[in-house]
Amino acid sequence: MHYRTLGNSGVSVTSFTLGTMTFGAESDEAASHAILDDYVAAGGNFVDTADVYSGGAAEEIVGRWLASRPEEARNIVLATKGRFPMGGGPNDVGNSRRHLRRALDASLRRLGVEHIDLYQLHAWDPHTPLEETLGFLQDAVSAGKIGYYGLSNFTGWQLTKTVYTARAHGWSVPVTLQTQYNLLEREIESEVVPAAEDAGLGLLVWSPLAGGWLTGKYNQDDAPAEATRLGDNLNRVFQGWHVRGGNERTWQVVAAVRQIAQERGISPGQVALAWLLERPAVASVILGVRTREQLGDNLAAAALRLTADEEAQLVLASAPPVGNYPYGPEGSEQRSRLLQGGRARK
Repeated sequence: MHYRTLGNSGVSVTSFTLGTMTFGAESDEAASHAILDDYVAAGGNFVDTADVYSGGAAEEIVGRWLASRPEEARNIVLATKGRFPMGGGPNDVGNSRRHLRRALDASLRRLGVEHIDLYQLHAWDPHTPLEETLGFLQDAVSAGKIGYYGLSNFTGWQLTKTVYTARAHGWSVPVTLQTQYNLLEREIESEVVPAAEDAGLGLLVWSPLAGGWLTGKYNQDDAPAEATRLGDNLNRVFQGWHVRGGNERTWQVVAAVRQIAQERGISPGQVALAWLLERPAVASVILGVRTREQLGDNLAAAALRLTADEEAQLVLASAPPVGNYPYGPEGSEQRSRLLQGGRARK
């Protein structure tokens, strides 16, 4: 794996992050520790978790692994998230100072550490003043509880507002945005990616294989088997069979990925991951696996480079539908006029 800068920080992380959402749910502790061992042995140094993953169990599993392997733990860049409820009560949710203080302290306890490298707001909170949230994060940085903070699932305007509010107060600014991005989900290219590039944030990509759709294991005429992640839940959020299976664009993308994989003699998943690694602003791609075999296949994509023709083939097949304006033909025409020095007219 290659090293990349973690957004606008001075920290170096590997191009693939190990995600832990499966820990304590789809992978038991022994399997999770084996996956962590394999990831580190392959050169990985970036582990991402969250307090809500398996109700806190994922953080505990990671914490016990860190405690049992102190030498490896020294090199790990550790990230977690807070925002969603872990218990009950009206204040056990959101980005308020009260909730985040308790959430961060609980994550530190579960992970068995005194410091978290990257603490992320798991989502935007429309009910809490942004200054309150950012003031807490600044205090956490000053207290040495966290090194940096990042955002997750923010839109372009939310990201930009956060960055400029922090700058206006002279506070630390976020360094990353964790977001869904893959060949089936490219809408972020319209606003989120440009906003991240403008602010210097690195993208941490979740669901890079679209919940298994880009591994090539699903066929248009056959419902997925129960042994697969999608087969276990046909109505899976974001990636359900009834959401994607009836969309012709899904199968266009899958066909393009399969064709390149067959020509290269590699897995479709590796093709999809290699495409993501070359996207603008991407700092690291998060791998969420259930088995060591899946991890090994995914990591092999680090050495893969697509040709210009292969990239063009994937971009064309996965082009997201857009309207006429501002991202469609009319908007493109006006942008071209501006770039050529002309004045765009309504």
